[in-house]
Amino acid sequence: MSDTKQLQKEAMHMLKLTSRTFYIPINLLKPTLKKTVASAYLCMRAIDEIEDHEQIEPEAKERLLRSTSLLLKRDFDEIAYRELLQPYESLLPEVTMRLGDWIRICPSGIVDKVKDSTSIMAGGMADWVEKDWHIKSKEDLDDYTYYVAGLVGVMLSDIWYWYDGTQTDRELAIGYGRGLQAVNILRNQGEDHERGVRFIPDGWGTDDMFSYTENNLAQADEYMKDINTKNIIMFCKIPLALAKRTVKALKDGREKISRNEVETIVEEVTKE
Repeated sequence: MSDTKQLQKEAMHMLKLTSRTFYIPINLLKPTLKKTVASAYLCMRAIDEIEDHEQIEPEAKERLLRSTSLLLKRDFDEIAYRELLQPYESLLPEVTMRLGDWIRICPSGIVDKVKDSTSIMAGGMADWVEKDWHIKSKEDLDDYTYYVAGLVGVMLSDIWYWYDGTQTDRELAIGYGRGLQAVNILRNQGEDHERGVRFIPDGWGTDDMFSYTENNLAQADEYMKDINTKNIIMFCKIPLALAKRTVKALKDGREKISRNEVETIVEEVTKE
């Protein structure tokens, strides 16, 4: 097996370990898209693991994120990246340590866009680490969800255009990402509270957060109206359907949807 093929295989394995939501739709994509979206997702996941890490001090997180952001703005220097992370090597997961590998498998025609979006994400996350994630208003929530998830929508739109000229609305793409992140915020409120973090604006109750989530998920529905490539539509529909079902489950007082529900939803979408 060639090095590239082996790396792609390892990327899909890493994806399966790190994301139940995205592994399924990415695995259903055609080869070129599958390799590209897997690479792009893992690049962003690598950054996300730094921001989320509970054992790394905020000052260190901020420095790691800002330095990584700068490294992504030019030809990626893997040695410099490894040196940057070296003091935290025992804490950080493999997906973060191997950022250079995920960049390497991304096709040359789109890799700069992927690096650019990931760089912007790292910088935005560093800003929110500095603010101690204190979300005071809807504007703050919009800003935070743009950096941690809306940028995923932007990056995917770049990939669709590169792949076959599919043009989508950027604002709706951001709304799609925000909607998925808002579902995570709703689902993880208890966990976040335990670690002293609150991603819900001051003065908001759960109903306000449900409303914010559903408004953004509605933008995801609009976003998909511009897409005619069946393979891409199917990819976009699966996380959205899972998110909508999760919102329903949360409203019904359940923490999450069951594996059986996930399988049923995937089956329904792939048969459409």
